[in-house]
Amino acid sequence: GMGYVGCGSLDELRQKATFIRITSAGLKESHVHDVIITKEAPNYQIDWK
Repeated sequence: GMGYVGCGSLDELRQKATFIRITSAGLKESHVHDVIITKEAPNYQIDWK
């Protein structure tokens, strides 16, 4: 959101924001590696286990 791109207002966010398309492999690589999850979060699930 706004803090991620350094915006102070919604108008500035609309001007600065860009969408970047990545592959499914890129999405997998962008997540944390080698972490043992002891309890899954109820609102977040990874399908590629």
